[in-house]
Amino acid sequence: MLADGDPVGVGYVDDLPAATFVVAADGGLRLAGPLGLAVDLVIGDLDSVDPDQLDAAAAAGARVERHPVAKDATDLALALDAAVAAGATRVTVVGGAGGRADHLLANWLILAGSAYAAVDVRAWSAVARTDVVRAGRMTQLDAPVGSVVSLLPVHGPARGITTTGLRYPLTDGELPPGSSRGVSNQMSAPHATVVLTDGVLLAVRPLTHIGAPT
Repeated sequence: MLADGDPVGVGYVDDLPAATFVVAADGGLRLAGPLGLAVDLVIGDLDSVDPDQLDAAAAAGARVERHPVAKDATDLALALDAAVAAGATRVTVVGGAGGRADHLLANWLILAGSAYAAVDVRAWSAVARTDVVRAGRMTQLDAPVGSVVSLLPVHGPARGITTTGLRYPLTDGELPPGSSRGVSNQMSAPHATVVLTDGVLLAVRPLTHIGAPT
């Protein structure tokens, strides 16, 4: 899934999983070319998409779904809904950061929303890699030793948190909403895991502390 925002360095997404269905949320279409992706659906109010790129995508077979500017959902939410309706069980959002801080915060909260509880969701933006960690599922984080990882509870408390591969481990721990306890942990191994029994976490790895290529 392609979301509008600051350009994403190709080096950060060299290991993107093979895409079976590519959705561009409005201006996120501009990321398709640099990433070598063929878009299946362009969706949104289309107020920020390049008209020439939109025409080219449609000519190449992409379906275009235009929504009114006055709507109750962001373009990213519309794109996620379309992916779920198409049967997606895993979604990788590329982009979605830059410009307005409220958009970035809203995007992260949307990814962790209950509407997408059945989907494994992660986001790779120009500023961070963010994984949505949900109860009953193990999430693996891969990054060089010393990389920063912050565990942020959203939409309520996160309970029964157990981690491996982090400098400051948790065992059956709890993070209430607004807690800063999970901020600025570090990878103590190249692979870390996070599980919890209740709630939702965002596992955020700032790219400036991962050292990935641009």
